[in-house]
Amino acid sequence: MRSKQKLRIAAFSTVIAFVTTSGAALAQKKYDTGATDAEIKIGNIMPYSGPASAYGVIGKTEAAYFTKINAEGGIKGRKINFITYDDGYSPPKAVEQARKLVESDEVLLVFNPLGTPSNSAIQKYLNSKKVPQLFVATGATKWNDPKSFPWTMGWQPSYQSEARIYAKFLMKEKPDAKIAILYQNDDFGKDYLKGLKDGLGAKASAIVAEESYETTEPTIDGHIVKLKSTGADTFISITTPKFAAQAIKKLGEIEWKPLHIVSNVSASVGSVMKPAGFENSQGILSAAYAKDGADPQWDNDPGMKKFYAFLEKYYPEANKLDGSVVFGYGVAQTMAKVIEMCGDNLTRENVMKQAASLKDFAPDTLLPGVKINTSATDFAPIEQLQMMRFKGEKWELFGDIISGELSN
Repeated sequence: MRSKQKLRIAAFSTVIAFVTTSGAALAQKKYDTGATDAEIKIGNIMPYSGPASAYGVIGKTEAAYFTKINAEGGIKGRKINFITYDDGYSPPKAVEQARKLVESDEVLLVFNPLGTPSNSAIQKYLNSKKVPQLFVATGATKWNDPKSFPWTMGWQPSYQSEARIYAKFLMKEKPDAKIAILYQNDDFGKDYLKGLKDGLGAKASAIVAEESYETTEPTIDGHIVKLKSTGADTFISITTPKFAAQAIKKLGEIEWKPLHIVSNVSASVGSVMKPAGFENSQGILSAAYAKDGADPQWDNDPGMKKFYAFLEKYYPEANKLDGSVVFGYGVAQTMAKVIEMCGDNLTRENVMKQAASLKDFAPDTLLPGVKINTSATDFAPIEQLQMMRFKGEKWELFGDIISGELSN
C-alpha cells in the first residue's frame, strides 16, 4: 500500500516538474510571425534598379553581414533569413513588395527599406499591421514620430538636422552668401529644403534661386546652367548619387566655381566623387557621421579593421570607397544589436521596445564621438555630424562634432 502511495507521489511530482519546466520554457521564449527557435525572417526593400540603383549595394552589404552572422552561429543560435526585394525606387512597387514580405513571406519586421517616397508609401500599411518598419534608409524628419507611428524608426541623421548644420556653417563662414539650390522634387528634397530655410531663419532671403528636378529626368544639366545664370556664389545640391555626380561634372564643364555643398547621402567617393572626376570635386563641402572607407586615417582604427576584414571574407567585390557599403554595415550591425537585446522574446512589440532602448551604441563605422541613443519618445538614433571638405581623393573632416537637434 505504502509503495503504491509512493509511486503516486513520485508520478505526481514528475507531472508537476514537467508542467513547471514547460511553463518556464514557454515564459522564456515568445515568438511572433517570422521568428522561431531556428530562424528570424527579416524583410528588406531596396532600389536595385531605377534612378537610385547606386544605393542597391546597401542591401548587398546587409545580406553579406547577415551571412557573416549566420556563419558565426547566428544570434542566440537563430539564423537570419534576409529576404530583400527590388522596388526600383517606385512607391507603388514598394507597397507591393511590403505586402509580399508581410503576407506571403511572413517576416518578423521590415528592416532598412530605402527612400523617402517608398517609405512614405508603406508607412501606414506597416503601422496598421503592427510590423516594425525599422531603421529606414532615409533621413526624413517624419520617421521620428513615435506617437503617430510607433512602428516606424529612422537611423541616419534627419535631413532637416543636416541642413540646419549647413545653415549654421554658412551664417558663420559666408554671411553674405547668394545661395542657389537644386533639390529632388519629392519628400526627400522638400524636407531638406525646409531644414535649410529653418536654419537660415531671417537670412533665408539669401536664397536667390531654387530649382527642382524629377528622378525620371535623364540629366540635370539644364538646371545647373540656369542656376549659374543667377549669379549665385553658393550652390547646395540636395540630390541622390546619380544626379549629384552629374551636377559636379557640369559645374566643371561650365567653369562655375561656387562654394558647393552636397548632401551626405551623396558624399560617397566611389559612387559620386570618382565618377564626377576628382578634378571637379575639389573643395566640395558636406557633413559626415560615419568613417570614410577611402580615408587611410582609419586604416588602424579597430572598428574599421573589423569592417575591412568583413569585406575581404564576405563581400570581396564591394567597393570600400563607396559610402553606401559603410552605411549598410553600420545599420546591419545596429539591427543585430537589437535582435541580441530581444533575447528569447522575439515579438514585434519587443523588437520596437529594444530598438527604442539603445544607449550610447557605437557601430564600428561611426565617427568617434557619434553614438546611437533612442528612447520611447525619441526615434532619431543619430543626431550628430561633422563638417568635411573634399581634397585630393578623399574627404577631410574639420571642426567639432555638431548636433543638429532642434534645441541647439
